[in-house]
Amino acid sequence: MKPIPTIETPRLRLRAYHVDDFESFFGLWADQAVARYVGGKPATREEAWQKLMQRAGMWHHMGFGYLALEEKISGRFVGEAGFHEAMRPITPSVEGTLETGWMVSPGHWGKGYASEAVAALISWGESHYPAMDMSALVHPDNGASLAVARKAGFFEIARTEYKGPCLVLLRPRREVAA
Repeated sequence: MKPIPTIETPRLRLRAYHVDDFESFFGLWADQAVARYVGGKPATREEAWQKLMQRAGMWHHMGFGYLALEEKISGRFVGEAGFHEAMRPITPSVEGTLETGWMVSPGHWGKGYASEAVAALISWGESHYPAMDMSALVHPDNGASLAVARKAGFFEIARTEYKGPCLVLLRPRREVAA
């Protein structure tokens, strides 16, 4: 298993999850404002626990995954961001891509944390998986996440359905130096 990285940005520490993060993680996934665009309903405590446990498994088996976003100045959990392989039954398929995702707690919206985290993750992903495309699924009404995606270089390639309507966004692969 590759070690789970810690990635530093000017304001954030992107780090491996700890079991102690559970209450904050559950709070994020149980928030109706957050869940609105990700599945449509808040997670139960059990569902949040299963998601948290999946975070470690993705790193173990795939060598990439989600990281907790920790505000450097306060040490508070403010969200999560990362890559996963979800084997989603959608067309067009995003299997085999670094599917990129991010969530920030509502109390930290509007601070640019998602853009900062995604930029750092993309840099890490390009360095560790240079031949893989990156993708993202974003609800068409989620203007804030669409702005983060576009700022990170993603563009719309299709619209599809997955737990509600979504856009499939793809970030073009950069030329890999020989």
